[in-house]
Amino acid sequence: MLFDKPMGRRRVLATLLASTMVATYAMAQTTGAPVPFSFEGLKNRMRARAKMPDAPPVPLDNFLENLSYDDYRNIYFRPPRSRWANAVLPFQLQAFHPGWLFQDPVQVFEVVDGLAQPLIFNTDDFEYRNDIAERVPQHAELSGVAGLKVNAPLNTPTKFDELVTFLGASYFRALGSGNSYGLSARGLSIDTWLEGAEEFPRFTAFWVVRPKTQDTSLEIYAAMDSTSVTGAYRFVISPGADTVIEVDAELYFRAPVRQLGLAPLTSMFYFAEHSERRFDDYRPQVHDSDALQIIRGSGDVLLRPLNNPHRVSNSYFSGEDVVQFGLIQRDRDYEAYQDAGAQYHNRPSVMIERIGEWGDGAIRLVEIPADLEIDDNIVMFWVPDDAPQAGETRAYRYKMHWGALPPDGTGALAYIFSTRSGVGGPSGVPVENPNLRKYVIDFEGGALGNMVPEAIVKPVVTASAGRVSGLVLHKIDDAAQRWRLFFDIDGQDADLIELTAHVAGEDRKLSEVWLFQWVRDPANPRTGEALEPVAPADKRPDAND
Repeated sequence: MLFDKPMGRRRVLATLLASTMVATYAMAQTTGAPVPFSFEGLKNRMRARAKMPDAPPVPLDNFLENLSYDDYRNIYFRPPRSRWANAVLPFQLQAFHPGWLFQDPVQVFEVVDGLAQPLIFNTDDFEYRNDIAERVPQHAELSGVAGLKVNAPLNTPTKFDELVTFLGASYFRALGSGNSYGLSARGLSIDTWLEGAEEFPRFTAFWVVRPKTQDTSLEIYAAMDSTSVTGAYRFVISPGADTVIEVDAELYFRAPVRQLGLAPLTSMFYFAEHSERRFDDYRPQVHDSDALQIIRGSGDVLLRPLNNPHRVSNSYFSGEDVVQFGLIQRDRDYEAYQDAGAQYHNRPSVMIERIGEWGDGAIRLVEIPADLEIDDNIVMFWVPDDAPQAGETRAYRYKMHWGALPPDGTGALAYIFSTRSGVGGPSGVPVENPNLRKYVIDFEGGALGNMVPEAIVKPVVTASAGRVSGLVLHKIDDAAQRWRLFFDIDGQDADLIELTAHVAGEDRKLSEVWLFQWVRDPANPRTGEALEPVAPADKRPDAND
């Protein structure tokens, strides 16, 4: 099937796909004549295109336009029809069928020895199951596709597994060895979760360089179009336990942009051990990603567990001295999720490694309330300090690392193994202060993990408001080299508190730095306000209302 699970917000965004491509390539699509292709040539064409208004997409043929959701889920690409399947090559190429939400055809070209020729897909490339087969014309050439899928021998040498998919606006997803699909990346975001409408740039055409037998990487080029910007992209995809995608993007602005989002990632966080918003679910945790991670050139590693908040939450983190940043899935234990179908413990982490000069900026994290796990409610990207203006050109390069990306337990810093939270104060007694919240952070490995329980180490906890109390740090597991930090935070009159914590000793940091945002639950009154009597269980209001 074309989708391994419902895509929530991604489905809505998928209607924003392609537009008319540059005349030279439209002609090549019609005539089949090969034309010279280079990245510089694509840049020149997209730079010229930025001087013209964004063109409306070409509509689909009738039989494609009228596909329903049930129709679409009964369409499968035939693996033997994969491009390059009959050649001894390290990659194979498939297409996503147009129709349903994917109404705008995307053009695809193959580049061989610097010459681009259209890759034509038709109805013979797809299997149409059930009654849709009677409505689909045989041998009909498609005017474009919805997106691309790249397969490679990712997990075993003899089987071609999914590696990367490009589908919907500028969305794409990749896998490292042993991963199952989780979070998504985008080529670009514009005015995300600001007042007014968000703009969704889209990839309108792809050029795939035919690989050679000995190649370990695949090159894909893409044209981007949108109301405010055009762009030329180069992706170099290298599969492995850590699948690396090197991205080279040049952007040409038709109009000023309030906020540009570079290297955006979109994920899902429903609930976990540290969540205040809990759901009636047999599983202990449900999320594609559990934390934002930032690595600085100084050696500091910041870890911010994600939230499913009661209201939209925005956080900005200084971009100074940032080497890498991204969304990670740190908990890799199946028992922590108990979901054999979704395989949340195998979802990839993604870290962005900046290349070259990006200028001053910040990392923005947006956390959106979600009542269903199909909702992508986490967005993260880099925001340049200076907003782009009409007529401006900007270039950015970065590497994306997709995979399990486990922490280095043998490094100098102990890593944050887990975060838990619950009602503050002593356990097993009535709650007297609804503002009081307890946090429990486990640190593992590093120099700290090797220290004896009696070592002279200290917890360092800060709070932007409220009052911290009950600090306790002790070693709980010699074999696992694990230390545990407890503390309570009294929110008092604050609606939002920024928390940090790490372990120090020997005049240095011994652990990663834990960051957290305490946000008042609207159901909990401030200090001094009267508590409402607790209703009987069968009449208690839903805590998520």
